[in-house]
Amino acid sequence: MAMEMVSLAMQQEGFLNIEYSQMGDASITISYWDSEEAIRNWKNNSRHLQAQELGKNGWYKDYSIKVAKVTREYSYGK
Repeated sequence: MAMEMVSLAMQQEGFLNIEYSQMGDASITISYWDSEEAIRNWKNNSRHLQAQELGKNGWYKDYSIKVAKVTREYSYGK
């Protein structure tokens, strides 16, 4: 389901990027969008809503969603 959601998100207008990380039983997925409207459209996507219900009813004991605005990004690498 995770791969299906990534593929679906990438097809949505306003999608910018997605990042995923897992440590033990905990995981985090961060999706980036170009506007609040794009975020709302993804939130209301029918297949995404189905996946959320499956998660609530079977996969996850708990989870949280945060909507944040990135105003600056810095990185360093050799």
